[in-house]
Amino acid sequence: MEKNNGKQWEHNNTDSVRRRDFLKTATVLGIGAIAAGPVSSYASASLESEKRKAIGTILTKKRVLGAKKNPLKVSAIQLGCMGMHTGRGIHPDHKSMVKLIREAAERGCDFFDTAEVYGPYINEELVGEALAPIRNQVAISTKFGFDIEGTKGLNSRPEHIRKVVEQSLKRLRTDRIGLLYQHRVDPTVPIEDVAGAVKDLIKAGKVLHFGLSEAKAETIRKAHAVCPVTAVQSEYSLMTRLPEDFIFSTLQELEIGFVAYSPLCRGLLGGNLTEYSDLKTNDIRGAWPRFQPEAIKSNIRLVEALNEFGKTRGMTSSQLCIAWMLSKYPFIVPLPGTTKLSHLEEDLRAADFVLTAAEIEEIESRIEKIGVVGDRYDALQQSRVEY
Repeated sequence: MEKNNGKQWEHNNTDSVRRRDFLKTATVLGIGAIAAGPVSSYASASLESEKRKAIGTILTKKRVLGAKKNPLKVSAIQLGCMGMHTGRGIHPDHKSMVKLIREAAERGCDFFDTAEVYGPYINEELVGEALAPIRNQVAISTKFGFDIEGTKGLNSRPEHIRKVVEQSLKRLRTDRIGLLYQHRVDPTVPIEDVAGAVKDLIKAGKVLHFGLSEAKAETIRKAHAVCPVTAVQSEYSLMTRLPEDFIFSTLQELEIGFVAYSPLCRGLLGGNLTEYSDLKTNDIRGAWPRFQPEAIKSNIRLVEALNEFGKTRGMTSSQLCIAWMLSKYPFIVPLPGTTKLSHLEEDLRAADFVLTAAEIEEIESRIEKIGVVGDRYDALQQSRVEY
């Protein structure tokens, strides 16, 4: 459990339907609606306050990452904060993102993801500011591994890890990091040395759990032998299923959790992109094969297939993507990101849907028949992942 000033954090604590229009329609029809409690005539709170209180019950389900002897129990869906500052076009203002993070917590999300390289630095500052009032009620994950002030390349030397963790703690306004990931595996530093450095930080109480990102099975095993790995974070969606082949059996064997970033394939499966979308203005997706105009035009067929499947079940394509992985594997926590409250609420509601094995098979079959166009990364980014 997390500690702060002697207090313990309780880990237990149709085809063209638009996302926002769907949610409005769903409320009228009673699909995924959250019923507000009655307002007493003696209550001093306003009707709006009562509604906000009811909204806080959107996400109630929990998941456990890691082995039973040292579990990290968190909300079934995590909020990724990267896009609030990095790689997603024009960014909203700071105050609105502080508000969004707090609204996510009000709605039941207690697990938030950031990294020193996002911004760089300012994303950690945002998360730290937003969560400071409720720090003992939430878990924060962040990452090290880049030489931001130097070569701009990878750097996981133990002395560098110790230095950047101290800096991250200050930006996050906390005395401990719930889950600390190596952002990318550094081929110049033995993974055993990395795990050893994090193990020392855990002994010092500055880190509670150790994680890896985009690491292959052999790397995971070596790290885990030195310091127990609680979770591995990698890209995973209906368009990117490589972890199933490369690491899932290892994770299950070693009792390691999995955090799935880009579960909507960076917005594509949510139906937010077309071949006319501007992905060149401050948007890292514009350089990647999967997000070239012709590739997007083809991949939109996947969204259409998901909408067709979901409309008879009261689900958007986004909810279907998240519910698919939650229903398929018990050790996964999806990590969607957003800058919009409507999308946040839509994503959090996905935890309430449970798909049968037959439905999972049907969804996968539809996607496989259509096929995915374009690799997920360009050459540079692909060189930094292990599979």
